[in-house]
Amino acid sequence: MNSGCLTIKELTQAVGGGITPRMVRHYHELGLLPQPVRSPSNYRLYTPQDVIRLQRIVALKQQGFQLNHIRHILEMEPEADTNANFMAQLQQQYRSVMQQIAQLRQTASALEGLLGRDRHCQIMQAEVLAQLKLLEVETQVGLGGLAELWHGLDAEVHTHPEVFAESLQHILPDLSARSEIEQHLISQLVLACGDVSLLSFIRVNKGAIAASRQALSSACEIVVDIPTIAAAIDQTRLVHLGCKVTTLIDNPHITTAIEAEKEFWQHQQWRERLAKVSQGCIVVIGYAPSVLLEVCTLINQQKIQPALVIGMPIGFSHAPAAKRELMQQTSPFITIEGTIGGGLLAATALNALVESFIEKPNCHCYLG
Repeated sequence: MNSGCLTIKELTQAVGGGITPRMVRHYHELGLLPQPVRSPSNYRLYTPQDVIRLQRIVALKQQGFQLNHIRHILEMEPEADTNANFMAQLQQQYRSVMQQIAQLRQTASALEGLLGRDRHCQIMQAEVLAQLKLLEVETQVGLGGLAELWHGLDAEVHTHPEVFAESLQHILPDLSARSEIEQHLISQLVLACGDVSLLSFIRVNKGAIAASRQALSSACEIVVDIPTIAAAIDQTRLVHLGCKVTTLIDNPHITTAIEAEKEFWQHQQWRERLAKVSQGCIVVIGYAPSVLLEVCTLINQQKIQPALVIGMPIGFSHAPAAKRELMQQTSPFITIEGTIGGGLLAATALNALVESFIEKPNCHCYLG
């Protein structure tokens, strides 16, 4: 066997990340990995360069890239390609992915339109489903009939208010493994944005629910990044609990993520104020990614000790990075992974925790 070379089993052990020999062979078939040399005994032999390439594949896959996109990225030669060409290919892949997401979103919306009906709509729903089975949609006439069916189903919405709890029961996946309080939190976040796929990105670390209830019971300070969140949180319930609300960037003219990010960078006073938040407070960030990055830095430096961080800023580069830093903390946190976020979702998360605490003060389901 060649010196310095690895067998397929040794390769997977060196790379880690859950890679198996079967996956390596699959990557060979797809052209992601070059075919290795063979030993006299016909064993596959892998070089250090193969280890590096497989590590790159694993890293890109963990970041959400599909295998066909990974192949395109690995086939590029940075020494030969200009940066512009490289970015153009990535943009083309991105547009393709977004087109697929849009098509899937359209399909999901149609399914939600059927599954999300409450009991008042179910009689009409049964009739529509029966006709849908018989409908021929390959012609323009058939498509017109489909539109007519949807119109008949939609007519029922004028007869009664929507029962959100029933709709969620039909379309949310099984959440029985989560505590009752966490189920309520997730439901409220989904209702706030109208997108069930948000569930896949919500991150609630161990101890976050318990920490929030302990902090609220101690009349903790609530620190929000800009006035827009202060206006969206349930001030009445917080006053009842004795919780004071402090706005970090207390400029009433700051209402967007762009303005909040710029303001935080231009004025040192906001960083100084952030470093002085009270111990055991709940920090709620829904706009400026740099505020969340600074919170993580201050926690690492042991300069602040919040009871809970609700980190849901908006952005396409800094926000995902800030959330990744937050998820590496041992401190309790609630976040939405990736670019999704905003003040409404951040405020909704806090409001759901406050509501559960007041209505079910003796609930200990989250301890399980």
